Amino acid sequence: MKLGIMQPYFFPYIGYWQLMNAVDKYVIYDDVNFIKGGWINRNRILMNSEAKVINVQMNGASPNKLINEIEVSGNQVHNKKLLKSIESCYKKAPYYSSIFPIIENIITQDEKNLAKYLEYAIKKVCEYLDIDTEIIISSTINKNNNLKGQDKVIEICKVLGADEYYNAIGGQYLYSYEDFSSEGLKLKFLETERIEYKQFNNEFVANLSIIDVMMFNSKEEIKKILNQYKLL
Repeated sequence: MKLGIMQPYFFPYIGYWQLMNAVDKYVIYDDVNFIKGGWINRNRILMNSEAKVINVQMNGASPNKLINEIEVSGNQVHNKKLLKSIESCYKKAPYYSSIFPIIENIITQDEKNLAKYLEYAIKKVCEYLDIDTEIIISSTINKNNNLKGQDKVIEICKVLGADEYYNAIGGQYLYSYEDFSSEGLKLKFLETERIEYKQFNNEFVANLSIIDVMMFNSKEEIKKILNQYKLL
């Protein structure tokens, strides 16, 4: 069984969905510390031919708190401004009419817990993209929470019965092939290939949110993009 584990991110880039689509089970890592300045609460969209940061507004966010201990502010003014920004950026995109209602549904949800808010968002996007990978929430797994880093990941693999662990390419310096092998696990890193698609008539801006991918590509085209990666 192939397993992937990642923190919940806010409308993450295509590599996140490639990883989720490539495995049999996917763990949303909600009981690890919040990373300030990371991608848990923010991402980037295309605005005036450049990458523009968008974010979910939070209360009391801190690296000393777990992701599932942080609250979403639910500020309606912020949410309206966020939706207005997305609308103004993409209203002329080819798939705007089918994608914007999904984005609006996610952003206007009533959930106040950040982890659950992001879980809902991830599941709604999976539903649209027909990604049927089983999603498991880390905090529901009976595991040794005193473990850290690689040891904790290996523990989760064992508890869930995985024999292969897939990680995003950025984690290469965190995990050891030898250490996983000694525990009877195959370790693989997923590297997204060069992906380009038409963004209006602009020079292509890479590594934007899945919002951008969905606005400019049909479901069939995205399904092809989901397989544009290599395993190391």
